Amino acid sequence: MYSIEQFLRLNRPEAMVLTQHSRKRFAERGINIEDIQFVFRTGEIIEQYPDDIPFPSCLILGYSGERVLHVVASIDDDLLYIITAYAPSPEKWEADWKTRKEEAK
Repeated sequence: MYSIEQFLRLNRPEAMVLTQHSRKRFAERGINIEDIQFVFRTGEIIEQYPDDIPFPSCLILGYSGERVLHVVASIDDDLLYIITAYAPSPEKWEADWKTRKEEAK
């Protein structure tokens, strides 16, 4: 289980690893490294994914300016792996941005 302090300790661009896929998504979504850094500084872990491969990951809710963002990230050694980041959708998330809405059956 991760703590936000672990992400804060590594919260610098040279410690962040982004895949080609995540870079493409960031460009599409207008998200940059500074946004990610703000999320770690203002954020809290709202979900843990201990069974993710190759490393456990978690979902962090934070802010960059007035913008609400979710970041999925993991840590290995002294590197921060940024898996994805996005603005949460009000159709999928409650107003607190922490609670997933139940899917209609």
